Amino acid sequence: MCAHTPPCPTADAADREAAQSKAHHPEQGWSLLCNGVLLFEDTGELLPNGTIVAPHRPAHARAS
Repeated sequence: MCAHTPPCPTADAADREAAQSKAHHPEQGWSLLCNGVLLFEDTGELLPNGTIVAPHRPAHARAS
């Protein structure tokens, strides 16, 4: 999927969120990364294989 040099991390890599954004929709709260990962503003993710990754924002960053 990725045509960047060097290539972005794959969707199954631990650093998958470092991939470049292909589409960014802040008004809707999500971005599509070039590795096929949908990244949500709450830090949740939807991987291309359908796996859901729960939000993992640090506790100190959450609004009270």
